[in-house]
Amino acid sequence: MSAILPRLRGGFLVPLILSLAGIAALFASLERGEVDAFFWLLLVAFWLVAWQLTARLAGLRPHHAWGARVADTAVPIAFGVTLLVLWECIVRGLAVPSVLLPPPSAIGARIAGSLPILWADFRQTYLKAVLAGYAIGCGAGFLAAILIDRSPFLKRGLLPVGNLVSALPIIGIAPIMVMWFGFDWPSKAAVVVVMTFFPMLVNTLAGLTVAGAMERDLMKTYAASDRQALLKLRLPAALPFVFNALKINSTLALIGAIVAEFFGTPIVGMGFRISAEIGRMNTDMVWAEIAVAALAGSLGYGLLSVVERLSTFWHPSFRAR
Repeated sequence: MSAILPRLRGGFLVPLILSLAGIAALFASLERGEVDAFFWLLLVAFWLVAWQLTARLAGLRPHHAWGARVADTAVPIAFGVTLLVLWECIVRGLAVPSVLLPPPSAIGARIAGSLPILWADFRQTYLKAVLAGYAIGCGAGFLAAILIDRSPFLKRGLLPVGNLVSALPIIGIAPIMVMWFGFDWPSKAAVVVVMTFFPMLVNTLAGLTVAGAMERDLMKTYAASDRQALLKLRLPAALPFVFNALKINSTLALIGAIVAEFFGTPIVGMGFRISAEIGRMNTDMVWAEIAVAALAGSLGYGLLSVVERLSTFWHPSFRAR
């Protein structure tokens, strides 16, 4: 333990202290209104020290699992804090109008003061349209892949149609879905279904072919039926591909629902709020909605990554870590 502590102190403790001191000095200068050449030199120095801190954190190789998790979490936190500090200092130091780019502090204040509105928009867009469309689109793509894999006729007929549907632009199908399903969240869920169906279909089909010839021959040796081979060999081997599609679709679904709300929606929803507030030049509210959407998408992606790790712990990509 005594041999580790000096290495850690020399590794990232000094850059951490210097970074925190730089943040305090930069914000003190902004509060006093002293934005001069020394301020910009201090900002550059902070960036170099924070860069060195992030690089050293990324280079840590802890021997314990909990230490590796802490290091993996510390790197994006340090990088994100660095970006936020640079954003705040540059925008306020250059006196950029808030209508062009508000500082993170103004966005945070808007989030804190608009929690009921943000929650109502999040519930309308994410908890209704995104989750419903995501579940239907991914489920339909998965089932279609199972059927196509067992039928050469469907593989030749349905797969090209799915490819065609995936190439349809959102701005083209969103107004049509509004005409078909109305202005409320079902029309946005329909757009999400269209966007998430094909990635799940293609990835599942690719995963079903990943099982090796030796494993398939072994199942035949055990006199396993096609259904048993599918459930016990091919689907487990396809899980990494399925989770890859789920993670891709978790972000596509949110983007599709927000864009679809630009073309007709009740007076609630993240896309509606972004469209309405940008017309009023309330850029801080727009960025608040963007921050909520980014946080929701990141949390959804992270949750899927955890489930993937628990479900595919046997995969070589995880065993090697």
